[in-house]
Amino acid sequence: MKFSRLPKAILFDMDGTLVDSIPFHQEAWLRFLESHGIHLGPDEFHAQNHGTIDEMIRRFFPAVQDSTALYALGQEKEKMYREIYKPHIHEVAGLTPFLERIHTLGIQAHLATMGDRPNIDFVLDGLGIRSFFSSITGAEEVSKGKPNPEVFLRSIEKAKVHASDCWVLEDSKGGILAGAAAGCLVIGITTSHSPEELISYGADRTVVDFLELMEEFC
Repeated sequence: MKFSRLPKAILFDMDGTLVDSIPFHQEAWLRFLESHGIHLGPDEFHAQNHGTIDEMIRRFFPAVQDSTALYALGQEKEKMYREIYKPHIHEVAGLTPFLERIHTLGIQAHLATMGDRPNIDFVLDGLGIRSFFSSITGAEEVSKGKPNPEVFLRSIEKAKVHASDCWVLEDSKGGILAGAAAGCLVIGITTSHSPEELISYGADRTVVDFLELMEEFC
């Protein structure tokens, strides 16, 4: 079933949306935390896996107050993630053709992610898709991570369109809640959760990948 109208802008999450990287992030987190004497199972970690890298480091290291030390810890984890994922990095099926298609239709693409700049560069340049994005909004530009809608609201400002003219593409509960709170139509991509879960979080529709979503634009 096609939507009644197409958007003026699409706001893309990155991890779990452009790339199926969430398992690699989780592996990096668990290895990193273990190296610092923090032993968590996957379910224990998943319950705390939300927000910006700064918010998460503060959550796991409450005794560390020095901002330089907190930043260094975050970068240690992210470097570990990039090393683990680099041999495996690939786009979610159909991403590049989808970006090419919406570009020809004059629909803006904007990146709105809790990833930091090194991870953004790693993904966009690793996939060769940077040129498709009209703007990039990352963790450094927001004070509160998803499910707070701040990152999407900033991205909407850059797009210079109304929220009702934007689609958000997300894979996570926090991202779907944030997209809905920003006033956008939210499409869940099923890399991390089932369609039923994504709908229960507030997604308006779900797709398996960008090949399926492309059908809306033909």
